[in-house]
Amino acid sequence: MPAAPRARPSDLFTPEEWAPFQTRSGWRGLLLVVHCWGVIAVAVVAGAVWPILIPLCVAIIGTRQLGLAILMHEAAHGGLSPNARLNDFLGHWLCAVPVGASLPLYRPYHLSHHKYAQQPEDPDLVLSAPFPVTRASLRRKIIRDLTGQTFFKQRVLFAFKAFASRRDEDLAEGAVVTGRSIAPFLLVNAALLIGATLAGVWWAYFALWLLPLATWFPMVTRLRNIAEHACVEGSSTDPFRAARTTRAAWWERAFIAPYWVNFHAEHHLFMHVPCWKLPALHRAVRALPQGGRMEVAPGYLAVLGKASAQA
Repeated sequence: MPAAPRARPSDLFTPEEWAPFQTRSGWRGLLLVVHCWGVIAVAVVAGAVWPILIPLCVAIIGTRQLGLAILMHEAAHGGLSPNARLNDFLGHWLCAVPVGASLPLYRPYHLSHHKYAQQPEDPDLVLSAPFPVTRASLRRKIIRDLTGQTFFKQRVLFAFKAFASRRDEDLAEGAVVTGRSIAPFLLVNAALLIGATLAGVWWAYFALWLLPLATWFPMVTRLRNIAEHACVEGSSTDPFRAARTTRAAWWERAFIAPYWVNFHAEHHLFMHVPCWKLPALHRAVRALPQGGRMEVAPGYLAVLGKASAQA
């Protein structure tokens, strides 16, 4: 099985130029987790106090639920903390479990994706290979997401299948759904429901946590998956084109792509660079002749246009 082609830092940078991208922070990862939960908490309070804001809060919370998944992904690369135990605790219990995932199960799956990116053995190839599709097909997918059908498939049907078949895992739209991940998910969500009930707003759990998780979160997860790898020519042979970077405006970072997840081409080039250093890495690579080969989209609407260009 051939691995994906690689680029080495020494091919592009001097040791002095590369040194800033190698350092890890002992506090930035923790701060990102606190920030993510802080945004969720503020949006929950705003929606509970002013119910007219619930639609906006659902979008904000759903994007930060994706943010938790992104920070789980960062933990899979050891990027949340130089302390391995703290990194895995933050990534599993505070990021993965609340949205129904499992860091110990996700990590080997995701590292396999990096090893075989866009090769036949890539476990994520199923997410990008079908594109481009028709606009009608893309519209149906987004409708399934926003109406909770994708959530039901991934978090209910796949859970029953995982328990019934006793297999280690089932993969749906890139989410690791297992019997072992469902039990902690239910436990944490029961705690969230109890907390909302004790605060006198039991309904807020359903309207401001479960509803975003069942609607906006699957939708923006799909947009992320499409933007990262779909319709990138030469992705299986050129390490500079293994993924796409999407320039994200402030509203796209707020409602679609938090925590620098849009810098995916740079992440695939050098997967151990912490997420908060990806903008600087983007500038450094794009300043080189090789950087001109990278796939860079002007925004998510442009990506969706390309992904739905099939006649």
